[in-house]
Amino acid sequence: MADQQVLLYALAGACAFFALAALILLVRGSARAAKQGQTEAVLQSQLLQANERQQDLNGQLDAARARVEEIQAENRQLSESRIRTEVHSRESLRAAEDKIKLLKNAREQMTAEFNNLANRIFDEKTERLLQTNKSSLKTTLNPLKTQLGDFRKKVEDIYDKETRDRVSLRVELEQLKKLNVQISEDAVNLTRALKGDKKVQGNWGEVVLERVLEQSGLRKGSEYDTQVSLQAEDGSRRFPDVIIRLPDNKDVVVDSKVSLVDYEQYVNAESEVEREAALARHVSAIGNHIAGLSIKAYEKLEGIRSLDFVLMFIPIESAFSAAYDANPEMFMRASDKQIVIVSPTTLLVTLRTIQTIWRYEYQNRNAEKIAAQAGGIFDQFALVIESLDEVGRNIDKAKDSFDQTHKRLSTGRGNLVRRVTQLEELGARTKKKLPASVTEVDDEPALLEATPEHSEHDEEK
Repeated sequence: MADQQVLLYALAGACAFFALAALILLVRGSARAAKQGQTEAVLQSQLLQANERQQDLNGQLDAARARVEEIQAENRQLSESRIRTEVHSRESLRAAEDKIKLLKNAREQMTAEFNNLANRIFDEKTERLLQTNKSSLKTTLNPLKTQLGDFRKKVEDIYDKETRDRVSLRVELEQLKKLNVQISEDAVNLTRALKGDKKVQGNWGEVVLERVLEQSGLRKGSEYDTQVSLQAEDGSRRFPDVIIRLPDNKDVVVDSKVSLVDYEQYVNAESEVEREAALARHVSAIGNHIAGLSIKAYEKLEGIRSLDFVLMFIPIESAFSAAYDANPEMFMRASDKQIVIVSPTTLLVTLRTIQTIWRYEYQNRNAEKIAAQAGGIFDQFALVIESLDEVGRNIDKAKDSFDQTHKRLSTGRGNLVRRVTQLEELGARTKKKLPASVTEVDDEPALLEATPEHSEHDEEK
């Protein structure tokens, strides 16, 4: 019984459990169904909203497609308009270029025609003048042409001569170097022979100086003078060895009175001490001579024109070189006193330079004379041209007057030529005929055509 109760209780508990489980399942199912219904409702609502949204988007898409089509249509129109504009612009540009080209061609053609017309008128005008005055013009131009040709030839000859002179000068300088070596050797030997005799030394220096002057190309009595007697301010007489004349009234004095006794002792000295002492005396002698030249004041002598400097001539190259090597400052001090120490070589170069200056001076003088003559010829030619122009104008005026008189004589109603020919037609006896050039101009009607005077007379009758 107890087992049955327990079993019943267990069975009842199981039933209750199953019932409870079924109830729970039922409740859960109801809840799930309710929830599922709500979810379906929500989904249905969202679906409706999505459909509406899709419809809106479809509408917007259709509108966008329509707008795109409108924009594409406008774009096509704009492209067509742009193409038409470009075509029109190209056509306008081409038309403008054609017009410009046409105008340019027309301008060039008009310019050419104007130039041709002007040239033709000018040629016709000048042809008459040239034909009537050709012989006179040739007579005037031929002397000018000849003189200009001579002037050109003379200028070319001058340039050719200058080129030859430069080449010749270079050759002569080379020869001069060799000659100076020989002169120096001869001078040393001669100095040895002439030592102690200052008069003979001075004469020998003048001989060497004269030889250099002859080689320079300068003309004695024109470009230089020797042993000229000039009066000093104190009334005494001075005798410069040589006076070199320069253009523009300038002079250069050359002095050759230099003692060479000490230099001869320097050359022949047997010891170095004697050589140095003799060289010192040689330099001192040159310095004393420089001081003496400075005191002489050649620039104050009567007959000396503007004096730039004095050339102190040492006739031996080696004596010049020895003094310069020993005391070059002495040469600079001499230059400050307007005294230039020269040897045969440097003097010859200086004189050749002066000779070149004179040559240019003579050329310039000749050129000035030629230019003056050419200027006179040109002025005369200008006067002839002016006279020819005046003759041409007078000829034109005379021709105009002749044409006007001839026209009045042979043209127009009642002209004299017609009246004279009428007299002949009326039976007047004549021995000569009027020239055809006069009668052909008259083209009036024949004899019976009355003049204004005849008509008035007939009316009065």
